[in-house]
Parts: sequence; C-alpha cells; structure tokens
Amino acid sequence: MGVGGSFWDLLKPYARHEGAGYLRGRRVAVDLSFWVVSHSTAILARLPRARRPHLRTTFFRTLSLFAKMGVFPVFVVDGEPSPLKSQARAARFFRGSGMDLAAFPSTEAESSVTAAPVKRRNAAFTRCVEECVELLEYLGMPVLRAKGEAEALCAQLNNEGHVGACITADSDAFLFGAKTVVKVLRSNCKEPFECYHIADIESGLGLKRKQLVAMALLIGSDHDLHGVPGFGLETALRFVQLFDEDEILDKLHEIGKGVYPFLKGFDNPHIDDLPSSSKKSPIKSPHCSHCGHPGSKKNHIKDGCNYCLVDSLENCVERPAGFKCECPSCDEARDLNEQRRHENWQIKVCKRIAAETNFPNEEIIKLYLSDNNLVEEKGVPLLSWSKPDVEALVDLLSYKQNWEPSYIRQRMLPMLSTIYLREVASSSSTPLPLCDQYEFDSIERTKIRHGHPYYLVKWKRATRGMNSNMPSKKPVTEGETSSEVVVLDDDDNEDTVVCESPELLDEPDVPQVLMDDGCCFLLTDEDIQLVGAAFPKETARFQEEQRLKEARSRSRKSKTSLADSGCETPKGPRPSGVQLSITEFYRSKKGQDMESGKKKQAGEGHAAARDGSRKSSDRDLNNKSLPKSVRRRLLFDC
Repeated sequence: MGVGGSFWDLLKPYARHEGAGYLRGRRVAVDLSFWVVSHSTAILARLPRARRPHLRTTFFRTLSLFAKMGVFPVFVVDGEPSPLKSQARAARFFRGSGMDLAAFPSTEAESSVTAAPVKRRNAAFTRCVEECVELLEYLGMPVLRAKGEAEALCAQLNNEGHVGACITADSDAFLFGAKTVVKVLRSNCKEPFECYHIADIESGLGLKRKQLVAMALLIGSDHDLHGVPGFGLETALRFVQLFDEDEILDKLHEIGKGVYPFLKGFDNPHIDDLPSSSKKSPIKSPHCSHCGHPGSKKNHIKDGCNYCLVDSLENCVERPAGFKCECPSCDEARDLNEQRRHENWQIKVCKRIAAETNFPNEEIIKLYLSDNNLVEEKGVPLLSWSKPDVEALVDLLSYKQNWEPSYIRQRMLPMLSTIYLREVASSSSTPLPLCDQYEFDSIERTKIRHGHPYYLVKWKRATRGMNSNMPSKKPVTEGETSSEVVVLDDDDNEDTVVCESPELLDEPDVPQVLMDDGCCFLLTDEDIQLVGAAFPKETARFQEEQRLKEARSRSRKSKTSLADSGCETPKGPRPSGVQLSITEFYRSKKGQDMESGKKKQAGEGHAAARDGSRKSSDRDLNNKSLPKSVRRRLLFDC
C-alpha cells in the first residue's frame, strides 16, 4: 500500500515507460514479499491447485530477470514489523471484516498495547518467505534482511548508490529515500513498464522527501491508516506546497501545538485567539442594475453609461449571464474576498490538525527518515553473485515441486549460459565447456524479442551426442511452445516432463533443439553485447556475413529497379471498362520487334497481292477470247 489516498494516481502523470533493456546490466533491489504475495495470488487465481506457487514464482522470475533481462537482482526480506505497523494491520483487518472497534469495551491490555512485545508476522507467510530465501541462496543471489520494512532497505540501497532501482509496489519507498522505483515489472510482457524517478516528481509537483513524509502524516499510511480527518489527496498537496522542505515538519509541530504559522507581525498567535482581519471591506461604488457597470441606474438614465457608450437607459446593454465587472473597485473586492477565503481555509485546516492528539507522530517521522535499515550483524551490505548450486536446486525442487531433474536443468540452461558468457568475457584463458558438455559453435541469426535484439547461439555437445532417440525437429519458432525437454546430464533414462502450464507468468524460454547434418545443437537467446565480449572473432565473422548478405540483397533490388525503370509505359488516357493486356502496360523491345515484324510481313503481303492483281489483270487483257468491250472496261479499271 504505502501512502494512502490513491497516492500512485498522483504520481502516474510523471511515470516513464521504459523497455526491457532499460535495466540491463544494473543492480536492482527487489522486495521479496511483494513478489510472493502479488504473483503467487495471480498464479492461484489461474491454477487453484498449484503446488507452492511462491517457489515457482521466485524460481522463474529470478531466471527471467537474470538471464532474459540481464539484471543483477538483490533480494530484500522484511524484518520485524514496527508496533505501529502491527496496530495498523489489525485495524485494517477489523475494518475489512466490518467490525467497529469503538463498539468493543476498552481493557487494560488494549491501553498498554504499545508496551506489549511486537507480534511476529504470519507464520505460514514466514515459512513461504524462508523457502524462497533458501531457493535464492542456491541460485547464488544475494539476500539481505531488513530491520523492519523491506522497501525501506531497498530505498536505502538505492539512495546510497548500491543499486540503480527498486522493484516494489509500496509508494512509501520514496519517503524512505528511493530515487528510482519500478512499480510492476513483467519480463514476458512486450508492453513497457512504469518507472518513477524522484527528480521527475520534484520538478512536476515540487515535492521532496520531507514534504512527502508530511503528506503521509496528513493522508495516512501503513503506519497510521486514518491520518488527519478531512484531509484528502488534493487538500494535503495544497497544504504541503505552502512550505519548503526544510520547514514543513517544523510547521507541522507548531500547528500541532496550536500555533498559527501564517500570520505575520504577531509572535506565535494561537489558532483560537486569532485577531480579526486588518483590512476592512472596501466601499464598493454603486452599479447599474441593468448593465452592471459603475454608476447608478438614475445616473445612467440622466447621463448615460460610459461603458456602454449610449446616451440613455433605453439603449443601455443588458448584462449577460455570468457578467463580471472589471472596474478597479470590483477587482479589489474580488482580490480581498479571495484572500479571505484562503485565510479561512488555512485556519480551518490548521484547526483540524491541532485537534489531533500527538500530531505529528515522531515515531513515524523517524521511521521514514532513518537511513539505518539493515540488520546490525550484517553491517555494510556485501552484494555478490555466485554460481548456482545445480544439484542442490534439483534436490530442492524435486522434493518441493515434484519436478523431474531434466525439467529443472532445462529451465536452468539460460541462466547457466549467461553466467558462462560473462566468465568467458572476463577471462583470457581457454574457456571450459558449458555445463562441462556444450561448446560455443556459432551464431545462427539475430532475433527480436520483446523489442530487444538477441543472438540465437548454437551450442554443440563436446563429448558425445545427445539422446540418440531424440527425433530430428526444426527449431521452434518464436511464440510457439515446445513440450520436448533437452536432457543436460548423462542420465538417458529420465522421463520427459511437460511444464504445468506454458502460459503462466514469466515462463522462461525453453532451449530449442536443432538437428543439422546428423549433429544436435542447442539454441539459446543471448545478449548481443555479451556474446560479442565473450567471442569477438565469431561475432565479427557473423556480422561480416550479415553485411555481405545485405549487400547482395541491395544489389538484387537495384538490378530489379533498373529493369523496371527500363520498361516503357504507354502514354495517353487509358480506356475505361476495358482490361488491357500486360504488353500494353509494359512495352518491351521484344514486343516492338514482334509488331514491326508483323507490319513488315503485312506490307510484303499487300505488295504481293498488288503484284498478283496486276499480273492477273495483264493476263485478262491479253486474253483474245474476251469481248472487246470487256477488255476495254478492264483496261480502264486498272
């Protein structure tokens, strides 16, 4: 929850929408309790009979953060809650159940609740958190324990520069000193996530850390659900913006003691003994009831209105609805009324604050402004990431989740390959095979996933072939799911395990299997910069091949465009309603040659016909058997 009164809605306009690559290579503090509660609830809503959803959530989300997003997570666990937090939790429970605490008789035990020892957290929830801590330690992730609230230690780590951001949904992380807060992060979502920076909040709302603490005191928070009655989000924001950060808490102390801080010229006046306003109401000049301008109605009838520019009341303009006079006396009266309303609002607000007992609560202020949220035994936080203990993880998850070892090793491969590439990039010696079985072979292609480019890397088994009974299959395309499990150990008798559900939150990418020329390869998605740092020669070779492919593609496109530009397009209007042939749209030399050949043949045919007709006519003229009149007629026709 954090600060009450829909505090996140106030900060939402100043959120930045970042992509999956924003946190790559950064250290990020994670509120483990927030993960366990929110995402386990989401899994149970979809699978009511899911087995230990908190372990599944922690396992898969840690793999996704570390391998897919390239984040170095630091997990923070809640400590003992403060007495105020325990009281607020009990009050929230009774309020949610519809019980009225005022109806219960007060007892001596209730009156001495502050002296009673702090009640520990829910035992079942504590067991879930401890199981997640054990899992994270086997994964090699650093786990820190806070004195009180986990978001307080996350904010301290962020404020001191140990981490670059905090992942928590509690808005009071800014009150503890956080600089960058990621509210919701889903590694398998293509949509950008909301990221809040304290610098944007300061520039937009003008609120700094102590001013945010003052708003929490007025509105309410996890340590005081009620706050000050009558204070909402807008009222608290308007009141806090009246003071600077250095004086806001001192002013709240003065108001809590009954001292009115806004009146100048008086030495600490009490709110109940405030003097009357020093300014008297100005004498407002008479205004016309018809047009609303200065001057009486009688004067307007006699002399006319100077503002309406007429000579008599008959032509005086009637004032419209919502008319406001702009004369100096009216402006002065409006300013004075606005000042009085503001002073009355200040007095009213200060009286509400002064009516609260023990306001402001010093314990809440010290809790928010404290920078010592780490357990004393630990001292300075040591943040280090070690190699995961695969065998211990297999034993733990096999016992807790009933998962097969092959399934666990399959899901662990992206994390192991990421660690392997980082070790190769930082070491100059010859690298050992991945998991003592797989060697880097080549880069298959570039892949875009969630808007971020990756290399699809081929890993070849170094010792002996993989399971010979595995059928030859093409690699699974992006967006599809595969139920085939890649066996990463030497046990060929393990059964294939299908995941509980391929659509659950943060399901990691399954390594793909590629059969090429009788060899079996594993395909994993790896970060481009990490692969380039680990294997620069292979990366340079792949990039050169990509450049050659692009050059050949551009040359083919240019040749095609030149061929298209050489074709002639017929000029003139196109006939409507007639479908023309392709040769009429794109005339080529071949078509022109064919047409010229046809014309030539046609010309020769006509010439031959003329010659033939002439020869036939000559033969007819020389025929003596024809009458003389017929021969004469044929002679004139020629």
